[in-house]
Amino acid sequence: MEPHSAYHGSDWTPERLMFHQNLESFAERVGLVVGLQSNGKVSQEQAYAEIRRIWKELKDSKSNLLVLPK
Repeated sequence: MEPHSAYHGSDWTPERLMFHQNLESFAERVGLVVGLQSNGKVSQEQAYAEIRRIWKELKDSKSNLLVLPK
């Protein structure tokens, strides 16, 4: 599954585009995990652990792609 929306920010950079795609992927993956948990395919603990793991991936992505000026 691929994200469907386009990034239209006025401050477009390839790094911001990549982060935008990562953010959409995160949202989609969280939805899938919630669906699996709601249907009894994974426990609440497993769902929580998976969401924490993909949240860490998103935070790392932000740190690597969106370097803020000091």
